[in-house]
Amino acid sequence: MQKKNILKGVVFVGIGASIYGMLATFVKLAYQEGYTTSEVTTSQFILGLVGLLILNFIQTITSKKTLPSPTSKEVRNLMLAGTSLGCTSLFYYIAVQYINVSIAIVLLMQSVWFSVVVESVLTKKWPNTRKVVSVIIVLAGTALATNLMNENLDLDWKGIFWGLMAAASYTLTMFTSNTLATHLPVFRKSIIMLCGGFLVIFGFLLFAQIGPLHFENLKSLYLNFTENTEHIHPFNYSILWTYGLVLSLFGTIIPPILFNIGFPNAGLGLGSIVSSLELPVSVTMAFVLLGEKVILIQWIGIALILFAIVLMNIPKKEGKTEKIA
Repeated sequence: MQKKNILKGVVFVGIGASIYGMLATFVKLAYQEGYTTSEVTTSQFILGLVGLLILNFIQTITSKKTLPSPTSKEVRNLMLAGTSLGCTSLFYYIAVQYINVSIAIVLLMQSVWFSVVVESVLTKKWPNTRKVVSVIIVLAGTALATNLMNENLDLDWKGIFWGLMAAASYTLTMFTSNTLATHLPVFRKSIIMLCGGFLVIFGFLLFAQIGPLHFENLKSLYLNFTENTEHIHPFNYSILWTYGLVLSLFGTIIPPILFNIGFPNAGLGLGSIVSSLELPVSVTMAFVLLGEKVILIQWIGIALILFAIVLMNIPKKEGKTEKIA
């Protein structure tokens, strides 16, 4: 029975990670059809929030026991933590505007060693030797996966910057998701965090679609996004039933459900290893659907990053840890 549960966990986490890996390719396809970053992110969060509200309602009326509700403090903390969720999507999707998906996902995976640094700061303990070696391998793998050795490589620094910002934000999201209000049902917790993330997305929407707000803009703002004036760029609502629907399902609804089923059965260590499938799936999707060129040295770099993730999550023996001065 236990082996079956582990296998079940691995399957669910693997499917969830694979679905996550498809996101950036669909975002790139949406860009190719003329949609903007604000339209993509707004549609994903709005439809994701609606979907989770429906699922939460179904869970509430079908549950045989009273589900716990968050306190006002937990709501504030979760919404604040949710802003990092919004920033992750926003930064990642901006990065995809400037660089290939295969490069953007590698930059996002820098959260592997970002998390080691954050953990060391929070616990005031030096990372063990295996984690240090894993970080070095990740950095070496990143150099290969982004093809930095190529003298003719022309990487847009804006894409690199936003990709690393996405990794930093993703690191914060992982830490807060695993520590805040863990007693709450996943749908309720996700809804509150999505609300916090949507505040970031809505702020970006106002800035990107409308531009800096001035008093003379308020009348035009009242007339909504359908009037194309000097200050207003119309919001393309068709994104809601095209790419927005796909991104909300693949980004904010299905994977979290699969992860919350899979991780308890697979365990955090094994689950983390399996979730790294997001990297090769994302690169493969970009290669097949977008025609992005991925050479052998980049695949070697990706393999090194995956190896580092496995190495970092192998169960270790208890040993002495050295405190940071």
